[in-house]
Amino acid sequence: MIMSLSGCTLPAFAPNGADEPATPGGTDPSPAVAGGTLDWQPCSSVPRELVGRAASGMSYDCASLAVPRDWASPNSGETYEVAMIRIRSDSQRDRIGSLLLNPGGPGGSGIDLAVYLSFGPNLGGLPTEITDQFDIIGFDPRGVGRSNPVKCISTADQDASFGADQDPVSQAAFDELAALNKKIADGCAQKYGDQLPYFSTEQAAHDVDALRAAVGDEKLTYLGFSYGTLLGATYAQLFPDKIRALVLDGAVDPTETYVQGSEAQAKGFERAFTNFTAWCTKTPAKCPIAPDARGAVTDALAKSRTSPVRATDGREATAGWVFIGIISSLYTESGWTSLAEAIDGLQQGDADGIFKLADQYTERKQDGSYSNLFDANIAVNCADTDDAPTAAEVRALQTQWRAKYPMFGAALAVGMLPCTYWTGKRDPYPAEAAKGAPPIVVVGTTGDPATPYENTADLATMLGVGHVLTWEGEGHTAYPSTDCIVEAVDDYLIDLKMFPDGLRCPAR
Repeated sequence: MIMSLSGCTLPAFAPNGADEPATPGGTDPSPAVAGGTLDWQPCSSVPRELVGRAASGMSYDCASLAVPRDWASPNSGETYEVAMIRIRSDSQRDRIGSLLLNPGGPGGSGIDLAVYLSFGPNLGGLPTEITDQFDIIGFDPRGVGRSNPVKCISTADQDASFGADQDPVSQAAFDELAALNKKIADGCAQKYGDQLPYFSTEQAAHDVDALRAAVGDEKLTYLGFSYGTLLGATYAQLFPDKIRALVLDGAVDPTETYVQGSEAQAKGFERAFTNFTAWCTKTPAKCPIAPDARGAVTDALAKSRTSPVRATDGREATAGWVFIGIISSLYTESGWTSLAEAIDGLQQGDADGIFKLADQYTERKQDGSYSNLFDANIAVNCADTDDAPTAAEVRALQTQWRAKYPMFGAALAVGMLPCTYWTGKRDPYPAEAAKGAPPIVVVGTTGDPATPYENTADLATMLGVGHVLTWEGEGHTAYPSTDCIVEAVDDYLIDLKMFPDGLRCPAR
């Protein structure tokens, strides 16, 4: 079942060194309100639940907005609730409006992201210049977190799918994994039926416009990471005259087919992994598996197929869990050290490190349950996809991509199986120019594994009004990583000032 996330909230955003991405918890204190009026209610309990405290000098209010389930039939009377949080700085002045956030996934919680980013630049959050002039609006898209969450995969099936070898070599092993994916897809269809196409990105983009109107902004100011760039690009095509400023960081290329997008991720993760191994060679003091990091990781995967190491909680680090730990570590450069230590731990008979990485990625809680991240991820991705390959085509690509991308190719091919068996109707997003839209900033990171750098120019070109901003760094997404990136993005968000064409920001 594993589908590589285009991106979601990462632990790096969480203050106080939180070990895991916070999972959606609690309920919104206010009911959904239809139309353009929001009943904001104080909700400082949300940051306390997520990270143990509220940020100093920030106020937190929550509300929900009722939106049509199907924007093609807005008067049907059937609605979803979109949960929101508004964060205001006590030092706010010269307010410009609201900045809407999406962390990606699909399936990531924008409420969680807004809370993390509210802790300011010293903890990896938003610059003071932004929080001083914008209300920060985080929202959980329909089907995600606190917004009528899709939940149709059992804990047992989650454990089985994540633990399964993501490169099943024998036909019998492939068929077994395919059957599990079909079971999951059929279960979601049985539970949600005709609702499945309503979780598409295009439907969510209409929700974004309703949120824009509800917070009182004539035009949208938006910061979207990873999958959030696809949501933002879809909005730009549907509502080009409603845009004030859009920052799309970690670009998804809407013009790619489903197979092309999966192969691009295989290539991106392979490149990031190669960068990790080069780092190990250059800094052996920080990498306990140097000098042959690739060999050490490959060996750990091989051994996990025959003699998996048991963690202190009793779980076995099978090939699937080891692979997910590897994937998880590549989303941030700081994760490289964690990966090296986790593989070294496996060599010493300790699986706790690899499970820590894997659990961060899957949002598995200490009690063994999961958030709805991957339920929503599958629902959105498959609603968006009308060109999923057949199982036979996946099987052929598994062999081809294994040869091209030895560590990640086969798994990224097999990762397409959920949409192969998805029975819900499809609602693909548009992939055209945003005619009439103002300039849009598209940010790319040269070492990005999940949304490869090549996507950046492709998305900017498709939109027709995109301007590429490059960060020559590692990990997934760029803002607010360095002063150069921050200055360029903030000038745009605050003053609509565009950076020089072709601006490339150094890694440090």
